[in-house]
Amino acid sequence: MDTEKTTAEPDSNAADQTQTAVDALDKEGDIAADYLEELLEIADLDGDIDIYTEQDRAHISIVTDSDVLVGRGGEVLDALQELARLAVMTETGKRSRLMLDVAGFREKRRIELQGLATEAIVEVQQSGEPVRLSPMNPFERKIVHDVVAAAGLFSESEGVEPNRRVVIRKSE
Repeated sequence: MDTEKTTAEPDSNAADQTQTAVDALDKEGDIAADYLEELLEIADLDGDIDIYTEQDRAHISIVTDSDVLVGRGGEVLDALQELARLAVMTETGKRSRLMLDVAGFREKRRIELQGLATEAIVEVQQSGEPVRLSPMNPFERKIVHDVVAAAGLFSESEGVEPNRRVVIRKSE
């Protein structure tokens, strides 16, 4: 009877996969930054570009005093983010979850939404009734969902874009 013995080797595969994921995010950031830098140059707009990785996403921040690239309610920013994602997908062949911020708009909005969610949570806890928030884009809804989940309540999105909103209620 032939038996083959194998010995378990340390799993360096997990570390390799983690490094590969980090490298892929770094590449996404570099591609998007190059694209946006070209765009700034063509439009003759000033701005410094910062690249970082956070929560398994590449993040690009255009540091500028101008809100031209933000637009009303972040509409231009959202469009630029989609264009940067398309540039990454064209280069890599993979869909990107890249996040773009311009002039600190998204960070300011994140703080605003966390406050709004906290107020709605208090209202739900006191009244026991669900609270429906104003329509939001996916980025904004995610922030609210995270705050609600951390508070131990339940939230869901309802409606159809662009009128999709978060409804917060007590846990079921």
